[in-house]
Amino acid sequence: MRMKRVAAVAMAAALSFGMAACGGDSDGESGGSGAKGLIGKAQNQKKLVIGVKADQPGLGLQTGSTYEGFDVEIAKIIAKGLGVEAGSIEWKTTVSANREPFIQQGTVDLVVATYTINDERKQKISFAGPYFIAGQDLLVKADSTLAGPEGLDGKTVCSVTGSTPAKRIQTEHPKAKLQQFDSYSKCLPLLENGKVDAVTTDDIILAGYAAQDQYAGKFKVVGKPFSSEPYGIGLKKDDKDGCEKVNEILKAAASDGSYKAAWDSTLGKSGKAAPELDTTKLTNCGSV
Repeated sequence: MRMKRVAAVAMAAALSFGMAACGGDSDGESGGSGAKGLIGKAQNQKKLVIGVKADQPGLGLQTGSTYEGFDVEIAKIIAKGLGVEAGSIEWKTTVSANREPFIQQGTVDLVVATYTINDERKQKISFAGPYFIAGQDLLVKADSTLAGPEGLDGKTVCSVTGSTPAKRIQTEHPKAKLQQFDSYSKCLPLLENGKVDAVTTDDIILAGYAAQDQYAGKFKVVGKPFSSEPYGIGLKKDDKDGCEKVNEILKAAASDGSYKAAWDSTLGKSGKAAPELDTTKLTNCGSV
């Protein structure tokens, strides 16, 4: 009888050890804090992987191993609000076509990459924000007479595969000739050499490109936006708590001056005043 009791105790101890080992949760999304998803990982691992663009001056630009721009600063604000310091962020270059897969597969925890909130994307992921409202526009040569999207018939327009601007050209301006690449920076030499008539994406992205030293005076933004592009912060679809937490952090940033500081240190250098972050328009994280 005593042997049976000893065996039972040993088995219970083994089971307890096994459960403890399994409870470590290798992705850090649950653990000591009990929190899951984005909040759990931030609390338990004190690090995050954030997807940003690498070729958008003023927004997300990579130089060596350093990323800088407004989106990068917004990402730092979000991370800090989650308890993760800037030095503990792993930056991951994303392009328009891989943002949803990166989120769905867990390659990144967040995407802050001029990421327009729309219903199609909300079927796959969740969005916090918007933290900025842009508008699709055209970048043309400085001496171009192209005055807006109504003049695109027969023109060659360059954009990025999988982007909202490219899809809008296809659906709303089908007589334009669309040329697509995986990044907008590949469109700029073609515009400079006259091989395309315009580059299209959001106005603030185009302004950043036009302001680069190598293109100074060569390009202009037409200045006739033909869309509204609410930029959101992408994260896993079922992570409602994480989404709501990001929105809370954005509200705080709007009131404590950190949002304006992020703008002033990046896009504000163009002379454009910081926009007001309208926190009444933050997404309902529970909606599809």
